[in-house]
Amino acid sequence: MREIKPGLNGADLRIGVVRGRFNQAIGAGLLAACLERLGELGVASDRITLVSVPGALEIPLALQQLAASGHYDALIALGAVVRGDTYHFEVVSNESAAGVTQVQLDAGMPVANGILTTDTEEQALARVRQKGGDCAEAAVEMANLAREIRNEKRSA
Repeated sequence: MREIKPGLNGADLRIGVVRGRFNQAIGAGLLAACLERLGELGVASDRITLVSVPGALEIPLALQQLAASGHYDALIALGAVVRGDTYHFEVVSNESAAGVTQVQLDAGMPVANGILTTDTEEQALARVRQKGGDCAEAAVEMANLAREIRNEKRSA
């Protein structure tokens, strides 16, 4: 049995990051934690592209465009949707998550979903460091996994 093990070496990877600007402090915290962890994993800053969009609903389109460019090994979505007094929270949360997933499946490219959906801004701020780092790790691990699977297909 051959097992493909997780790999967190990002030295030769190209990563695209899309960040929603709505809930600015949360997005900035997610981005800072994500970039820090990507650096720790060996992803060079000149191999990271950052795209800024208005909010969570715009993230999937930017991801789709980055994926279509063929320049990236993995993508990361960062943003926040904080519950308000209307049903809009559910719409934005559900549709942004579905859009991120659809891009990943359509493009056959890893997309780490770091769009926080919380009841309060305080809950989101408490999660930014962990979630930003987790997304960096997921993107690197899944990019390496996809590469290994492609290489396995070629050698078969």
